[in-house]
Amino acid sequence: MALLTTPLLGQGVATRGVKPLPRPKPSGLPFHAYFTDVAAHAGLTAPIIYGGVDKKEYIIETVGCGVAFLDYDNDGWLDIFLLSGTRLGGAPKGATNRLYKNNRDGTFTDVTERAGLTHTGWASSVTAGDYNNDGFEDLFITYYGGQTLYRNNGDGTFTDVTADAGLSISGTAWGSGCTWVDYDRDGHLDLFVANYLDFDLKTAPKPGENSSCNWKGVPVNCGPRGLKTSLQRLYHNNGNGTFTDVSKLSGVSKATGGYAMTAVAADLDNDGWPDIYVACDSTPSFLFRNNHDGTFTEDALIRGIAVNEDGQEQAGMGVAIGDYNLDGNLDLFVTHFADDTSVLYEGNGKGTFEDVTLRAGLGVETRYIGWGAGMVDLDNDGWPDLFAGTGSVYPEVSRVLPEYPYKTPCVIFRNLGLFNGEVKFEELGKEAGPGISTARSSRGCAFGDFDNDGDMDVLLMNMNEPPSLLRNDVTGSDHWLKVLLIGTKSNRSAIGSRVTASYGGRVQAQEVTAQSSFYSVNDRRLHFGLGPAETADLTIRWTNGGIEHAAGVAANQLVVIEEGSGVVKKVKFTSARA
Repeated sequence: MALLTTPLLGQGVATRGVKPLPRPKPSGLPFHAYFTDVAAHAGLTAPIIYGGVDKKEYIIETVGCGVAFLDYDNDGWLDIFLLSGTRLGGAPKGATNRLYKNNRDGTFTDVTERAGLTHTGWASSVTAGDYNNDGFEDLFITYYGGQTLYRNNGDGTFTDVTADAGLSISGTAWGSGCTWVDYDRDGHLDLFVANYLDFDLKTAPKPGENSSCNWKGVPVNCGPRGLKTSLQRLYHNNGNGTFTDVSKLSGVSKATGGYAMTAVAADLDNDGWPDIYVACDSTPSFLFRNNHDGTFTEDALIRGIAVNEDGQEQAGMGVAIGDYNLDGNLDLFVTHFADDTSVLYEGNGKGTFEDVTLRAGLGVETRYIGWGAGMVDLDNDGWPDLFAGTGSVYPEVSRVLPEYPYKTPCVIFRNLGLFNGEVKFEELGKEAGPGISTARSSRGCAFGDFDNDGDMDVLLMNMNEPPSLLRNDVTGSDHWLKVLLIGTKSNRSAIGSRVTASYGGRVQAQEVTAQSSFYSVNDRRLHFGLGPAETADLTIRWTNGGIEHAAGVAANQLVVIEEGSGVVKKVKFTSARA
């Protein structure tokens, strides 16, 4: 079944004029997750500056940036890294990226200056991973006109090693999604960098100047259609702190004509080698399939994840990856523009995907522009749910067309499990808590357990406002399990390694990624809701292809598994409450 569409011509973004499908009768089932925004009490009070507040003259002001949950000091508690933009007239006071240390009591301390991470510019995305295998997570950030590699020194500080690593660039390329990926499985993390546009502020058109600068009759900032695309880059890790640009040699630079956004590296065809999927705005998305010889083939279209089931490109922004139907294969959830649906692609484990958006019940929501995306079990019932952060790019439009507000709520699709052989979802609103129903103009979001209480919290970037830290308070008796992998022969961050958990007759696959959602980084500890099951059997497939097993792992704990040594640590959490 295909949605009836009325394409809107003469505009810069792909939006299909889709009307929402009728909402079914509510299931009436209780939802045991409840979200409260505790950012202010946690100390996250500085606004994230990004472009104009009431008017956006250029597209550079609209896209926003990502966020990260990471444990930069290895103390077992998630810290927070927030990117920032600037303004056309110059950076106001406080416009900088920020690192917040977790105080283990529900609050955070801003340690940006001490850490050496102060930076002002049009930041886009972040990826976290241990590129030099020294045991500490490093950071790579993309910008408009540049990119930065920060080496984690292991003492709470970072050093900008971009030039020494051979990663310096300049010019008008607008860096977008980026991800660490050990594409050749040599134990060293390589780096993929997408670019959204080749954008020059000096020559960029003004609002209303041409057909790509108008939305629903309102003059708005121009693009992306009508603006120049850019190329994708791949850097090979030489194992000595430096990188070599292999974009041409690998074939990734052959993919042209796409407005590339979020990048996710994972094994999407189950051949044991990491592939790279890139959501593209208003153009078909990219899938760089790993050929096992240092090269990639772009074949998203024939694999079923370039466009939707109607064969139409969409405004791909965020990407979530997981196993929503518990068949042991990875699926994709991609967020899109208003007047369109987000899309759920079901993977068959053989490298091809099917658009199951309508069958799964997601066609009821078309009101919002979706950005950050998650496929994560929010209520620990054993079935992964879907989450989207939303927000408009046009503050001007809401003043003329109030049905298209600039600030909008988050979206949760609760996984109801199997009905007649298919998984169904139900959209939730205020019943999921004020953290979900509060309207914001959000972009990047990250998922992780910042208070170590066994459920998944959410961190949101909000345009020109402080971030949101949505504490999840799960009730009920369902169980959970967290798994932290440490590579020895594989890269130490275990990026690209997969854990398949068997529990209560169910099987769920998850993979360690270095970027997903929208330009963001999730908790590297994989989280499995187990429902009523009290144990799980784990199969670990390491990035280099090695297989290990851990049977009968007890629920409600974090297990640390080291490659070649099995479970080396078990941690029972003592919750912190904000």
